[in-house]
Amino acid sequence: MSQEYRLEHDSLGEVRVPADKYWGAQTERSRNNFPIGVGREPMPVEIIRAFAVLKAAAARANRELKPVKMTDDKMAAICAAADEVLAGKLDGHFPLVVWQTGSGTQSNMNMNEVLAARGNEIAGSRILHPNDDVNMSQSSNDTFPAAMHIAAAEALEKRVLPAVEELAATLRRLEAENEGILKCGRTHLQDATPIRFSQEISGWRASLEKDAELIRMAVRPLLSLALGGTAVGTGLNAPAGFDALVAEKIAQASGLPFVTAENKFHALTSRDEMVFAHGALKALACDLMKIANDVRWLASGPRLGLGEITIPENEPGSSIMPGKVNPTQCEQVTMVAAQVMGNDVAVGIAASQGNFELNVFMPVCAYNFLQSARLLADSMHAFNDRCVSGIKANREKMAENVRRSLMLVTALNPVIGYEKAAKTAQKAHRDGTGLKEACVALGFLTEAEFDAAFHPEEMA
Repeated sequence: MSQEYRLEHDSLGEVRVPADKYWGAQTERSRNNFPIGVGREPMPVEIIRAFAVLKAAAARANRELKPVKMTDDKMAAICAAADEVLAGKLDGHFPLVVWQTGSGTQSNMNMNEVLAARGNEIAGSRILHPNDDVNMSQSSNDTFPAAMHIAAAEALEKRVLPAVEELAATLRRLEAENEGILKCGRTHLQDATPIRFSQEISGWRASLEKDAELIRMAVRPLLSLALGGTAVGTGLNAPAGFDALVAEKIAQASGLPFVTAENKFHALTSRDEMVFAHGALKALACDLMKIANDVRWLASGPRLGLGEITIPENEPGSSIMPGKVNPTQCEQVTMVAAQVMGNDVAVGIAASQGNFELNVFMPVCAYNFLQSARLLADSMHAFNDRCVSGIKANREKMAENVRRSLMLVTALNPVIGYEKAAKTAQKAHRDGTGLKEACVALGFLTEAEFDAAFHPEEMA
C-alpha cells in the first residue's frame, strides 16, 4: 500500500505529513532533517510523558489566568489528549530522535501538534492551534527543562529508589540469616583478620541505604521548574502568577511537590541539578559495581576459587565446557555500572554548554540521565531476584579458610608484640604449618599460652 499524505504548513511553508499521524509540519521537518540514530535513540518516553503532564497543567493554569483565550472546551480537549499520551495510546505519534535541536524545540512542537490534532478530533472541531493554544504561556526554552526535571524526579522517586529498597531489604534478610558465621576478611585482595559474614553483608546494605539517602537529597533541586520563564527567562507572554500556578498543577498531577524556580534565568541555562542528581546515580553505580564484584569473587570456583558462597545457577555458561555456570547477573550489574559512569561524563559535558540564556545540549543530557535511571532500576531488580536472593553461605569453606588464615596472628600482638607475631606468620607460611606450631617452635609461647590467647571468634 502506498503511503497517503496530507498537507500541513508552518512559517516556512507547506509540508507533506503522513495522513495517519497526528503530528504536523514542524515535527515532519525535524523527522526529515535529523535521520540520526533513527529507531535507536528516540526521545525518551519519560520526556514524552512529562510533556503530557506539563501541557495539561498549563492548560488548567491558563484556564484560570486567561479564561477568554483558554476556554473550557479547549482545556478539556488538551487534557483529554494528554491523558491518552500518558496512557501510551499515542506512542506512535512521537517519532523524533535525541539528536535534534539542542533546546528540544521540535519535541515540544511534536507534543503541541499531536495534542492539537487529537484534541480537535476529540472536540469534533478545529478549536486548538499548536502554538496559540497548546503552547500558550510557554516556550520550548522553559518547557523542555521543566519536562527534564519532571521526568528525572519521577524516575528517581518511582523507579530507582524502590529498586534500591528492594535490594537493601534482601540484604537485611541475608544479614539476619547469616549472623554469627565467621569468615576471613580481605583487604588488598589478601587475607585479613576475620569478620562475620553478616558484617560483610551489612557493608553492602549500608552502602545502598546511603545511596538512597543521597538520591533523595538529589531529588529536591529537581523539584524546581523553569516553566514561566518562556524564551529567555523574563516570562514574556506568560500571565502573572502562571509560573507558580502551573507548578502547583504539575505537583497535583504527579504527586511530587514541584514548585516554580526562583530564578528563571538560571533555570533555562543551567543544568546543575541534573549533574548533581546524576552524581548520586553514579555513586549508586559505584557501590553496585563493588557489591557485584564481591559476590562473584566470593562465589568463584566452584572448586578452584574462593567458593565461600553459592549463587543461583541461571543458565549454562559455556558453549564448549559442559557444566560450567557463570555469575552472569554480577556481570550485567558491572556492565550497567560502567555505562552509568560513562553517561555521567556526557551529562556533565552537556550541562557545561549553557551559552548566555539557554543550554542547548538538553536532549542528550536527558537521554543519558534517564537511561542511567532506567538501567540501574532494571539491573537491581534482576540482580535481586536472580542472584542476591539466592545467596547461600558455604559454612565449611568459610570455617576452613578462617583456620588457615595467617592473619589470625594479629590476635597475638598484645601478647608477644608485632615483630614476634610477624615472624610467627612468616614461619608458618614458609613451613606450611599452622600458627600454633610456628609460635611454639619459635619459643614465643607454650601450647597452653597460645590456646589461652588465641580466640578467632572474638576477633570479629
